Amino acid sequence: MRRPLLKYIIYVCMGIIIPCKVYAIDITVGASTWYAWGSRYEDAQDYSIRNNNNYAFDPTFFYGPAVSVKLNNDFNLTFVYLYTKFDYTETVYKDFGGAYFVKSKIQRSDSDLALNYRLNHYLKVFAGMKYLGYEVKSSYDDTKQGTHSCQSKHNSFGPGLGLSSAYPVTENIFLLATLSGFYLFSPGEKFEDNLLYDGDRPAKMTIGYNEYGINTNISVAYYIAQISTVISLGCRYQYFITDYYDYEPFLINNIKNQIYGITLTATYTFSL
Repeated sequence: MRRPLLKYIIYVCMGIIIPCKVYAIDITVGASTWYAWGSRYEDAQDYSIRNNNNYAFDPTFFYGPAVSVKLNNDFNLTFVYLYTKFDYTETVYKDFGGAYFVKSKIQRSDSDLALNYRLNHYLKVFAGMKYLGYEVKSSYDDTKQGTHSCQSKHNSFGPGLGLSSAYPVTENIFLLATLSGFYLFSPGEKFEDNLLYDGDRPAKMTIGYNEYGINTNISVAYYIAQISTVISLGCRYQYFITDYYDYEPFLINNIKNQIYGITLTATYTFSL
């Protein structure tokens, strides 16, 4: 799923940039990292799940490319892609006593493609497309039901809209801030389970859902004029809700997710 997405984004960028080749354009390329913590809250129909619906994730590194193309004095195109892969273990307590440990492996992707318009010297408005995706593989040993494993693939796309601001503190130091919202659509989360529950839960199913939420970023940037490079350090917060509308017999109504942490980005600018 990630390769077709990246190819599509490249084609879109080329379609926008090629007509502008008669003009000089500035291109910024670099890398971005996000050292982030995460947590989620599940709103479930089943009482036993309601007792075990809070999860926290150990911090992990997101990393990926950051690209910006200045088309003219008013418009620029930006693309950021972040990826992470990590393991985590959660403890689930049973209503009738005892507990078991669920071990999961997660791969997560988060990307944004946006067209920015300069409103004034300090403020820009932007609109574009966002992609969220992750794959989860989990397993645990249950004394009653034996070894249990399941996996799911989760992909969503949709529009985003926001504001960004850059305020100069000195000649080389800037304060940067971004606030955006998004609403994403999905063909459905593909869920596969090797264990049937009471004979009424299928081993494979597709659960329909939409996602919506916000992103916010605050950072301090330092411009190194001699090498046309910007280094920025800050923090990012993301909150979104996965709203399942076709959850029978999945038993989960929605999941509230939040991810927050420290960002570090380095970019280099050149002209064509």
